[in-house]
Amino acid sequence: MLLLSQFLKQQDTEDTLVDLIGTLMLACKEVAIQLREGELAGVLGSTDNTNVQGETQKKMDVIANDLLKKFLLDNPLVAGLASEEEDHPVGGNPEGKYLVIFDPLDGSSNIDINVSVGTIFSILELPEGMDPSQDEAYLQCGRKQVAAGYVLYGQSSVLALTTGHGVNFFTLAHTGDFILTREQVQIPADTKEFAINMSNHRFWEEEMRNYVGDLLQGSEGPRGKNYNMRWIASMVAEVHRVLTRGGIFTYPWDGRDPSKPGKLRLMYEGNPMSMLIEQAGGISSTCYKNIMDLEPQRIHQRSAVALGSKNEVEALLTYHAESGDGQAAKLNI
Repeated sequence: MLLLSQFLKQQDTEDTLVDLIGTLMLACKEVAIQLREGELAGVLGSTDNTNVQGETQKKMDVIANDLLKKFLLDNPLVAGLASEEEDHPVGGNPEGKYLVIFDPLDGSSNIDINVSVGTIFSILELPEGMDPSQDEAYLQCGRKQVAAGYVLYGQSSVLALTTGHGVNFFTLAHTGDFILTREQVQIPADTKEFAINMSNHRFWEEEMRNYVGDLLQGSEGPRGKNYNMRWIASMVAEVHRVLTRGGIFTYPWDGRDPSKPGKLRLMYEGNPMSMLIEQAGGISSTCYKNIMDLEPQRIHQRSAVALGSKNEVEALLTYHAESGDGQAAKLNI
């Protein structure tokens, strides 16, 4: 058995990064404990508050956010943090090296029905001369990430992690340790599985409707094979399935609010998940641009997302290729 810290040191990961990832996992273990107790711990249900995204906060959203803040701000390596549940970044140690960006509990609408949720995180270095309590310090493209990952809270708690040298899975054991359970994860290039919220079909671009329409025609259609559709409404769970057995997950732009370039948040969801997908041999795109090449303009910026098996994502991109840069600029994606 190889512990998380032992594995990272074998990869010659910088000691400070090993320390910070360890702190993140201490917080995630506490979140896992709260979720495991569920209604017994009184953590189900909603609060009377809304977050900066305009969403009603679940009790566990607040609990997970507070736990991550507490553990991270106690670590002198953390210069600051930004959370999907916070209006603005929170400054930490001015001498710290790292910025941590996180979605404390992705898929929290699933909590009350006991379906998988997760914590997503992204780690950046603090640029020299920048103030870690200000948005500008965090507005770095996904290529600047030094590590990214998520912890999936399901039948077991699983960490998917990359430090830029592939993707590895670690499972939380009864001892409280994350133990290496799958090394150098690779996404199959081909798939017969897609995940999308079909209820939004009427709001999608024509290109996306045409792509999904061809999938639904199965072996009789232009794609020449039968597809299965999945939808969990938890990005962590969707991406974990893609990393585990392949597939494509997409939450595309839609016309319900044309001013928004997508549903998912670039900094808290798009960038860290894209780093994982690319490190595992897949592709992650807005349907027009590689997500990790986007230069963020706002800390809570949104993005369209299409990620997963290389050949399937490339097929999707061909449907959007003719409209190209002009359409991307028009939709701000």
